[in-house]
Formats: sequence, structure tokens, C-alpha cells
Amino acid sequence: MPASDLLARFAAAPEDAAAGASGARTLPANPEAEAAFLGAVLIDNKVLEELPFPLSAEHFFEPVHQRIYDRIITLADRNAVATPVTLKPYFDGDEGLKELGGTTYLAQLTADGQGLLATRELAQQIYDLALLRRLVGVGRELVETAFDTSADIEPLEKIAQAEAALYKVAEGEAGGTQATDFRSAALAALRMAEAAMASGGGLSGKTTGLATIDEKTAGLHSSDLVILAGRPGMGKTSLATNIAFNCAEEHLKHQREGGPFDYGGPVAFFSLEMSADQLATRILAEQAEISSENLRSGKITREEFQKLSFASQRLAELPLFIDDTPALTIAALRSRARRLKRRHGIGLVVVDYLQLLQGSGRANDNRVNEISEISRGLKTLAKELEVPVIALSQLSRAVEQREDKRPQLSDLRESGSIEQDADMVWFIYRADYYHEAGRPDFPTPDSSVEVQEKYRVWEEKYLELRNKATLIVAKQRHGSTGPVPLLFQAEITKFSSPSKRDYSSWGID
Repeated sequence: MPASDLLARFAAAPEDAAAGASGARTLPANPEAEAAFLGAVLIDNKVLEELPFPLSAEHFFEPVHQRIYDRIITLADRNAVATPVTLKPYFDGDEGLKELGGTTYLAQLTADGQGLLATRELAQQIYDLALLRRLVGVGRELVETAFDTSADIEPLEKIAQAEAALYKVAEGEAGGTQATDFRSAALAALRMAEAAMASGGGLSGKTTGLATIDEKTAGLHSSDLVILAGRPGMGKTSLATNIAFNCAEEHLKHQREGGPFDYGGPVAFFSLEMSADQLATRILAEQAEISSENLRSGKITREEFQKLSFASQRLAELPLFIDDTPALTIAALRSRARRLKRRHGIGLVVVDYLQLLQGSGRANDNRVNEISEISRGLKTLAKELEVPVIALSQLSRAVEQREDKRPQLSDLRESGSIEQDADMVWFIYRADYYHEAGRPDFPTPDSSVEVQEKYRVWEEKYLELRNKATLIVAKQRHGSTGPVPLLFQAEITKFSSPSKRDYSSWGID
């Protein structure tokens, strides 16, 4: 049977098909293009290596073509040649192929070889039509959902779900979420190890820009939820802005200089507490090394203003996007993050801070349940966008009531689910903050020896603790826990890493 006859079944005009179905529309598809592409692949298997994007069996419309392409990919993975002859044993009993003439259809696919003249164009059309079919499916689900007027239906939540579905289509997820075979997962692990080796410092994720943290965690990894918690005044926002700046700057550097691995990325910073201009002012002060207090009050010299101007020019191209919309719901935050991912390729999301987010409103005024919903939503966002998410969190006042002020996992405020959902939990702790609170009266010339000695001992300890901070890694799915030493310049709200020889003064080996 000639190839033209075998493919005639697929060549019916759309208007004829529509007329036969009482005016019903058919799904977007081009089985002839699929057949031509399969023929090209069977003639020359190297076609698969030249595709500009991965094409999977789910992208094909005809089930028979799906099975043929799936078997071709399987043979290619084994370094075996895929031809009509090598495919024949796998399709001798295929019922769908029998309708097209049996295994002779495999040979007919390669009869004219015209597909070799436009393999990329055929693959692109197959892929695009698959996306359109997925879009049709999403649209049908949207219509069905919109007609559901049950009392427990939340319209805004449905809109968020619709946007998530459309985002998946926009990202090319035509076949929906699929299980990952171990081979693919192992290759991803090897690429991560290669990146760590290439960095020279064990860095396999996005950099924090702080060597001691990167050394402990190997960086910020895709799909991870990192909780950064601390009591007020510890410097949570400062550390978050430092990391956001460092990650964005590393990406900018990679764009300019190139290299095999990008250890940074564009950053989305959701600031629910501070306005965008306040956050920008803080980042400018950090990078220009000018007191943020003096900057706000205008008490800066001409030289400092010039440093500020230079810093502003340097940061103008920084891929750091600040969203300061107050009272965001977790659904709205996820929608905004998806848009930023789609438009700017976001590589890191920072949320300041978790307790200022709102849930769906279905928690019946139960704050614990609402926080659980929010923490799960942030973890889902990290997996969906395949980026690390850093969420700042407040700690309970129980810390202040203990003699040892160092935070513990039990101090996470309002919900144990935060600890459960997080891949890493970091606590920021500054001993000098608490030591400062216990400052004794400054002695006068008339003060007793005891008063003077008390102040001397306090001052000596304060000078030892000053400008030192500790990041406590209390949970880490991928590695060990423990303290990480940091330097903190309070006047410019900037964290940095000490040299290893100075670790002993933190009490860290």
C-alpha cells in the first residue's frame, strides 16, 4: 500500500471533519507533519541531536506516532540505531498500527524522505500544536470551573489556579507533569557536582555572596525553601538584601564575562514591610558604605554623595525586582512570581516576611492553619518555578525569656509546619545586641571601684562581641547543621564573611 494511501486517513480537510461532527471543531494537529518527521528520524537518527528543544512522545497527536517516537527515543538512549527494521519486533502486535497496514507502515514513513528537508520546522510545528491542544484543555477546564457556583468556591483562588495552568503552558509543559526517570535525575546530580567542582569552593547552587554560608550550604538550590528567622533587630532584612544583591550582581557579572556556570540570577524581592524606595535606600547605603541613618537625614559629605552616585550608576542594571505591595495573599504572591519568572527569568525569590502574608481566608481565623497554608504555598512556589525561595520569619518571644538567647527550632512562631516545609532553617543571632541591652551605668570619677570594674568588664566583652554575628543552620536537608560566622557592620547594615583564622573568636572550630 503506497504511503499516500496509508496517510490518507490523516489528510482529511478540517472542514470535512467538522461537517461530519455536526460543526464541532477538531483539536489542532498535523498527523502528516508527524509522519514526515518520524520518517526523517528513521532515515537519520542524528536529527534528534539537532533539535533546538526536547521533543517528547506526548507532543505527538496520533497515539501510534507517540508509541513509535517513544521507542525511537528508547533505542537512541541505548546507543542503538532506530530504523524500520529494528523497530519491527516491537510493533508486530500493535493493534493501532494494524489499522495502517501493520509494520509495513514503518517502512512507508521513510519512502520519500521529504521530512529531511525541514526537520526543525516539522518539530517546531509538532511542538506548537501540542501547546495549543494543551491550551484548549486548560480553556475547557477554566470554563467548567467558572460555571461552578458552589458556596465553597473562591473566585480569586480559581483565578490563581488558572494563571498557574497557563504558566505551565507558557513554559512548554504540553504533556503535564511527568515522572523523572533515574537517568535524568542522575545527570542533573552530575551537573550539580560539576558546577561545584568548577566553582573551586564547593558551590553548586546560587551564591549568597558570603563565603562562609556558601561553604556550609553549597549555595541556594533550586526548589528549596529557606527560612531565615530571628528576633527584631538581629538583621534579617539586612542579610536578605545582602544575599539578593550578591546573587543579582553575580548574574550580571556572568552576563558580561561569560563562563560555563551562572552562580547568580535575577532576583524577585517581595517586601511586605518596607517600601521599594526604603529598600533601595538600604541597598545603596550598603554598597556605598554610607550610614543609612545619615543617608536618610541628609547628613552626608560631598565625598559620600559622590560614592552614593557611583553606587547608583553601578546598580542601575542590577536584575533585582522589588514588589512592595502590602497585605499580599500567598496566591497573589505566587501569581506575581510566575509573571516575573516568565518575563525576567527569576533565579531567586525573597519574601520579607512570612507572617505578613495572608492565606486564602478559609482557615476560620485559625492563624496556625493560615501560616501552614502560607509555608506550603511558598514551598510549592519553589518547586513550581524551580528556584530557591528565602522567606524571612519572626521568632516567638520565648527567646527573650531564656538566659541563652540563641534561637531554636521550637522558637519558630505560630506553626510547626514552617519547620516541616523548609529545606533549610537559618537563625541570625548577634550576641552584641543582647550584651548591649545589659550595659551598666557609665562610671564617673566619683564612682566606686566596683562600679568602674563592672563597666570595664562589660566593655571588654562588648568589644570582643562587636560586629560579630552567627548564622545558625538549624536544619538542612542536604548537609550538616551548625553555626556559621559572619561580620556585621551595623552602621551600614552589611554582612560579610570573616577569614578562617578568625573563627576561634566566634567559638567555632
